[in-house]
Amino acid sequence: MNMNFLRYDIPAGIVVFLVALPLSLGIAQASGLPPFVGLLTGVIGGVIVTLLSPSRFAVSGPAAGLVTIVVGAMETLGSFSSLLLALMLAGVLQIVFGIIKAGRFVSLIPGSVIQGMLAAIGILLIMQQIPVALGYQGEEGLRGIFSDPAFSLSPTALIVPAVALLILWLWTTPPFKRIKLMTYVPGPLVAVLWGSLAVIFGDRIVPDSIQAMPRIALPKFDSVNEVTSQLEKPNWSAWNNPQIYVIAATLALVASLETLLSQEALKKLKEQTPAPSPDKEMRAQGIGNLISGFLGGMPITAVIVRSSVNVNTGARSKVSILLHGVLLLLCGMFFSEMLNTIPLACLAAVLLYTGYKLASPALFMTQWRLGLPQFLPFIATLAGILLFGMLAGIGIGLLAQLLSSTYKSHHNAMQLTRDENHYVMRFHQNLTFLHNPRLQSLLAEIPDNSVVRVERENVGYIDPDVKAVLSDFVAKAPERNITLDRWPVGH
Repeated sequence: MNMNFLRYDIPAGIVVFLVALPLSLGIAQASGLPPFVGLLTGVIGGVIVTLLSPSRFAVSGPAAGLVTIVVGAMETLGSFSSLLLALMLAGVLQIVFGIIKAGRFVSLIPGSVIQGMLAAIGILLIMQQIPVALGYQGEEGLRGIFSDPAFSLSPTALIVPAVALLILWLWTTPPFKRIKLMTYVPGPLVAVLWGSLAVIFGDRIVPDSIQAMPRIALPKFDSVNEVTSQLEKPNWSAWNNPQIYVIAATLALVASLETLLSQEALKKLKEQTPAPSPDKEMRAQGIGNLISGFLGGMPITAVIVRSSVNVNTGARSKVSILLHGVLLLLCGMFFSEMLNTIPLACLAAVLLYTGYKLASPALFMTQWRLGLPQFLPFIATLAGILLFGMLAGIGIGLLAQLLSSTYKSHHNAMQLTRDENHYVMRFHQNLTFLHNPRLQSLLAEIPDNSVVRVERENVGYIDPDVKAVLSDFVAKAPERNITLDRWPVGH
């Protein structure tokens, strides 16, 4: 390792830590898990996965995109410990993906399906975090805000998440971006600091409203035994539950997709020579999730937000990522009292903003402008995930994309043009039985007493079923006084 890199890597590692800290706490809270679990996952991703990863810049840890899967999985399985077993199995699947070199197949997933998946995750995240931001602690979620008679909205407490959202927005505006100092201070950290200060000093102004806000609850660790006592173990007896394997497959697929997409996005920010192997990355992520499941952590992926921060702050090697992992560990071990001043509403604001960026109106407009062949699979994926779950939604999106692409391809496979009573039928690609409906509709447009010519320079194969349709047209041509020129079959 070049020691000159340290002057770049140490500042970058500190900034990445400042970004990862509120996100790790917030993702754990959004998943209904103790905040310590989020920090533990960040440590595993920042240290173990980093040491195994082929990428020098990709930062791994808990991902907001998997929150909805984690919440749904715990409801299905009935406990976090059962989810841990599914996470270990997902890690094994990812290792297998890497061994069989499945990373290359990520390019087969259409962009419209991927965008639909991310948008659905964003919407689910927003729906889940609105009640937390408003201070509702019931189990009914979004419906409970309107239906629970015991809940009353506190205008004073609402100020905390509202200001946090304002801070997050301001940090993305051009005037703030032009201030160089602001680029080194992450918006999420400032939002969380605002929440802590509101809790610490707000009791002097509005003691009841502010002090009653739910906050982070990290235990204080005085020994290694206290740390290990906080770690939950996998429920090994759940191996015979079929849902374990469905959830494991879902976690493995979505986590792998998010990791590989993050790697693709990272290439546009910082070239690496040689380029990191996606198969090695999947093996590293698989080992990380296997260990995370065993120790009581959450699903791990490479996260583009933290990775881009790492690159943009000047990182030169893996040292910056390792440093961020160590700082997360030290923060959880020795600064729990300080972290316990953070209100959950502030963390909810950070995740609400993350969800908005995943499902922004601009994304919908961009997909719409790409045309119906792109927009329909995008919407089908989004709606499928919201209604039926992640795997089913991705499957629906893939089917919609396949049908859309097939229709577009078949529609352009052949073309009929007219010049007076002369017709030219052009075949632009190989023809199969699926082209018959389009072919028959075009042939039906040709009137009696016509001259028909076929051009098929780029066609190497015509299916027997297509030839049968063409032969039937040839057989009836004399009766209709149709002259055939350069006909591919039967003439």
